[in-house]
Amino acid sequence: MAKKSVPQQKLTKLSVYLYIPNIIGYIRVLMNCYAFAICFSNKSLFSILYFVSFVCDGVDGWCARKFNQVSTFGAVLDMVTDRISTACLLVILSQVYWPGLIFLSLLALDIGSHWLQMYSTFLLGKASHKDVKDSTNWLFRAYYGNRMFMAYCCVACEVLYIILFLVAKNESENLIDVLLGLAHHITPLSVLVGLSLFGWAVKQAVNCIQLKTAADVCVLHDINKKHSS
Repeated sequence: MAKKSVPQQKLTKLSVYLYIPNIIGYIRVLMNCYAFAICFSNKSLFSILYFVSFVCDGVDGWCARKFNQVSTFGAVLDMVTDRISTACLLVILSQVYWPGLIFLSLLALDIGSHWLQMYSTFLLGKASHKDVKDSTNWLFRAYYGNRMFMAYCCVACEVLYIILFLVAKNESENLIDVLLGLAHHITPLSVLVGLSLFGWAVKQAVNCIQLKTAADVCVLHDINKKHSS
């Protein structure tokens, strides 16, 4: 006797907006808004909220796969939230450290490389900007191909920025002096900074590679269009 097929529930826009991982994304946005509102009046609470929001980025990805609720909107929401929250923290660091141009340059590299990578992904017809299996650069492939390695680099980067914000005592700190001061004495904090610096450096190198690789894709796309016309 044939089994009766269970009718699938019709997917609506509202149901996608209310996916569990997307709801977590909205909570992340609210946490970040409140965190930055109190960042100077309560540094500790800011750091906790900021880091919890960052950790939730991994949680909503797990929920998306667990409950089969992967969505393009959710992926974009994640990336936009990540980029804006990191950008806001870098702007704050540029105001409390000298030279502030270092942090503004990191902000430009982060946003520019990710935007170009997303655009080049669409040009190539790929489903994800993390699909770099065809890249000739081993570091680029290692970063996006190993979830744990990428997570370490991302966490290290955010932890370093949070520590720099926490240890800043006034609005005219010299970045080099602060880093040398942390390295002068071996403490748990200085060890954490050392571990974070390596992951931070790898992530910046990947951003540079990503920027160049994505730019090449855009240029080659233009060349191919000219040749085919």
